[in-house]
Amino acid sequence: MLTLPNILTLSRIFAVPILVWLLWKPSPIDYAITWVLFSIVAITDYFDGYLARAQGQISRLGQFLDPIADKIMVVAVLIMLIASRKVPDEPEPVIAGLTVIPALIILLREIIVSGLREFLGPLNVSLPVSRLAKWKTTFQLVALGALILGGAVPQHEWVHQVGVYSLWAAAVLTLITGYDYLRVGLKHMD
Repeated sequence: MLTLPNILTLSRIFAVPILVWLLWKPSPIDYAITWVLFSIVAITDYFDGYLARAQGQISRLGQFLDPIADKIMVVAVLIMLIASRKVPDEPEPVIAGLTVIPALIILLREIIVSGLREFLGPLNVSLPVSRLAKWKTTFQLVALGALILGGAVPQHEWVHQVGVYSLWAAAVLTLITGYDYLRVGLKHMD
């Protein structure tokens, strides 16, 4: 059922190859274009759910696609920022050194929660998204947006630092929400 909320969700999935391509060998202009596209697509994460609830258009397709779209976008951009340079010909990637740790925490949590949802699905146990998980997503999107924007304005190091600190905050929230989901899931395991 192609409702506006589902179309917004699908737009995140379709934007991922473009984001990856733009981050492949970026220049400051590529980072600027990527930031604009990423920002637009990240905003759809809020509006697809809001519109679905407001218009009474919550669908099984949307419930299936929304978390997948989020994970695909976040994971693809994280990986590309680990591989991409802040400035062309600079040896250090956008996400480097200790900053790889929060990125890894986020990636691993996404895998664990996806596996947990797949395991609990046949048991008719759902893992509803908590308010804290929504904050986690917000910090992730702010972090990734700031890290991308930092490549567009490398002379403003503070933009990159906002991204780094937000990524660490997202990782802390990721650990807390991941633990909450795991705790619920373990109750249903033999």
